[in-house]
Amino acid sequence: MKVIVNMHQVDLSNLDLNLLKLFEALVRERSVTQAGLRLGLSQPAASRALGRLRAMLGDRLLVRGKLGLELTPRGEMLAGPVARLLEEVRGIVSPAVFDPAAAKGRFTIAAHDHLSLTVLAGLIARFERQAPALSLHIAQPAGDNVRLIEQGGADLALGIFNTLPGSLHRRGLYDDDLVCVVRSGHACVAGGLGLERYVGLRHVAVTISGVGESAVDVALSAQGRTRHVAVRVPHFLAGAMLVADSDMILTLPGRLARLLAQQLPLAMLEVPLQLAPLSPAMIWHERVHRDPAHVWVRQQLVDVVAPFNHVS
Repeated sequence: MKVIVNMHQVDLSNLDLNLLKLFEALVRERSVTQAGLRLGLSQPAASRALGRLRAMLGDRLLVRGKLGLELTPRGEMLAGPVARLLEEVRGIVSPAVFDPAAAKGRFTIAAHDHLSLTVLAGLIARFERQAPALSLHIAQPAGDNVRLIEQGGADLALGIFNTLPGSLHRRGLYDDDLVCVVRSGHACVAGGLGLERYVGLRHVAVTISGVGESAVDVALSAQGRTRHVAVRVPHFLAGAMLVADSDMILTLPGRLARLLAQQLPLAMLEVPLQLAPLSPAMIWHERVHRDPAHVWVRQQLVDVVAPFNHVS
């Protein structure tokens, strides 16, 4: 919905950037209490500040809904511009160089569990060695996380991305193949896994973004086949644990499968289908593209995954 705003002369002496910081926190947290905690304010102080913010901007901005606070149309319109404005202000007052050893604060990454398990352990180790006072927060994924990055809800997102808006940057990390895992001792381990047996098994499917069909189902459909999905779960780790204690089968990224097979009684098998490789990437917004701290974190991720591209 397009909103037309009546522009008029504004007295900038009445502009309080702290109230805009509160609005940014409210957009992220959707809770007055949590937004206040993020800014070091008590709940009553945050509520009073919200009243002043509403008066300053002439709108309620956030109202209570079924799932917490929801943005009004004007709140939706202001969320992006306010986030960009504050990022620019931080860039003005921040030093032009970044010293990891002295850095403090929090860096937020949105990633689903398969990438958290395979990539982020190495990043955490680098934080511990080089930036011990810088904390890492893994955000709750929101679909493919594109809108989350656009709205400033996370600094960086990891995943599989196709078409992106022009405001976002993308860098590929590594290539991976899909494989199958079954419990150790499963009949398929000794008998082999052909297509007929594959579609005849009970499958655990992992729903990641909830957008579109999985690569497996698309490939099967092209051959006029379907599989029986017995269980759907939101996380690969949960799926692997279910498979390790049953006769079901799970199709998942190979790097993650090798990692889980070291911890669980699982056997790996090739998928009896022609599937395109997976190409996880990281995305970030233009507003942080040149920020020294963000550049440093992105380079750490590139360094962490560099060995992945040299393993057959």
